[in-house]
Amino acid sequence: MNPQDTGGRVVHPLAHALRREPRQLVRLGLWSVVEAAPAFLIGQAVARAIEDGFAAAAPMIGLAWLAALGVAWLAGAVAARQVVLAVAAVAEPFRDDLLTRVVAGALRTGTGRDSAAVARAGLQVELARDAFAAVVTTVRGFVFTVISVVLGLLTLAPETLLLVMPPFLAGLCLFLASLPALARRQRAYLVADERLAEAMTEMAGGLRDIEACGLRDSVAARLERRVGAQAAAARRLARVSAVRTAALAAGGWLPVVLVLAGTPWLMERGVGAGVIVGTLAYVTQSLAPALGGLVQGLGVSGVRLAVSLGRILAMAPPPALAPPLIRPATTEIRLDAVTFAYGPHSAPVVVGLDLVVPEGDHLAIVGPSGAGKSTLASLISGLLRPGKGEVLVGGVPADRLDPAARVLIPQEAYVFRGTLRENLLYHARTDTGPDTGPAEAGPADAALTDAALTDPTLTDPTLTDAALAEAVAAVGADRLVDELGGYDAPVEPGALSAGQRQLVALARAYLAPAAVVILDEATCHLDPAAEAVAEAAFARRGGTLIVIAHRLTSALRARRILLMDGTRITLGTHEELVRTSPLYADLAGHWHPEPVS
Repeated sequence: MNPQDTGGRVVHPLAHALRREPRQLVRLGLWSVVEAAPAFLIGQAVARAIEDGFAAAAPMIGLAWLAALGVAWLAGAVAARQVVLAVAAVAEPFRDDLLTRVVAGALRTGTGRDSAAVARAGLQVELARDAFAAVVTTVRGFVFTVISVVLGLLTLAPETLLLVMPPFLAGLCLFLASLPALARRQRAYLVADERLAEAMTEMAGGLRDIEACGLRDSVAARLERRVGAQAAAARRLARVSAVRTAALAAGGWLPVVLVLAGTPWLMERGVGAGVIVGTLAYVTQSLAPALGGLVQGLGVSGVRLAVSLGRILAMAPPPALAPPLIRPATTEIRLDAVTFAYGPHSAPVVVGLDLVVPEGDHLAIVGPSGAGKSTLASLISGLLRPGKGEVLVGGVPADRLDPAARVLIPQEAYVFRGTLRENLLYHARTDTGPDTGPAEAGPADAALTDAALTDPTLTDPTLTDAALAEAVAAVGADRLVDELGGYDAPVEPGALSAGQRQLVALARAYLAPAAVVILDEATCHLDPAAEAVAEAAFARRGGTLIVIAHRLTSALRARRILLMDGTRITLGTHEELVRTSPLYADLAGHWHPEPVS
């Protein structure tokens, strides 16, 4: 879910994160004032303690000023803790937004099947969250400290600003000017480091093959090139990082030299020794550390944030750019010259497939393992987009279909913590108008399951226990309801067997308003009799039913059968396929039929 403003325009995640919690920003600002109090008071306290206290033979006054400074530091320590909590309150929703965006992007682009890609995206989100919190903390501290120091110098001796601020601003500008180059080289270093890690992983996984094929020298040369590229990127990064040292020298320590060199000029204008010492305290204890923190924070965390966020946004383009979802008038499924492969260099799983599934049809898809049956189910449900051709449901592209129009139950059915009633009613909806945007995805670890296909905020509270009982009995889950203790009993997913989870998912899909139901081996953990009950229930329910068959008995219950064998596709009835397809005849010859219900 990408943040949007009221006009529908996409808002940058950073801007959204800072705008979404205004109360936390106010809280952060107020506590920052308290935290910055020592930065304002340190020069005043030192100057007054010297001139009005110790130099004037009034040690108690001097000690009182120093005590006041100590109290300010204690208050600042308390405020620092509150600042951390306020920053966390801003950073955690930022992390949640990015995670939601990554999951939604994986669903739209089909990269959710690439667990390594999702893991890398998750790591980038964690890096971005930590970097964002560090940048907010650093920039906030720098701004409040600089304001405090400027106010302190104005009240102490305005003349000192002429010696302190010009070199400080010069150092700050030098550092800010180096940030774009620093970001580019930091990104180049991260890319080189990742490529080296990938090459090392590939090499470690294929050591036996490398040795058997005599490829030791070529693989070693390839790794050497990766190491050299990483080292070169590190050297380039180190060179531009040296600018930070120059910026710190100019902005943090040159003011000290100028104040010391300008002491005679200051004293000519009535500035006492205590004020000069107080000015040095402002520079060394507040201004220089603040600049150092900014240089370190933006130079490391800021650059890391820019790089990580850029890669996240590239992996998960804004969903607002996609057209709205559509609810079709019919549920005829049509595939026109569909070709799909899981990568640009991968062999196609589906090639030039033409298929029409009429509204209300009952189609079984069979074939050897790896033939592309689940891929076809994902294409029809809209989880995957074809590389060529188009998949239409009622004339609507499958990936733009309103989620309420179809439901997919995969082999590993998803059950969430909550009551059994909440699980069963997850797909039930009361709205009848078309959606205006993508439905909310389910939990991240079930992004490609049936729970990711509907909106849980629109469940129908009017469904009675009688309606639930009818659906549960239809799919054969009534005994499970009794074992769990009724509809309001809590469900612990880990305590359920794989077959019990499938029964819950089947009942949930049966209660859904979806006119297209896709069972992707959704009964594989049930015995043949229970499978027959569930499939017969969906056949009686009406609508279009597509079954990825785990057993050949599912084919006999279907009106038509689609046989997949690599890129070869055959469509017909059981009797037709036995006569015309040697593969299907062979499958049927090794199959002992169960009674058909």
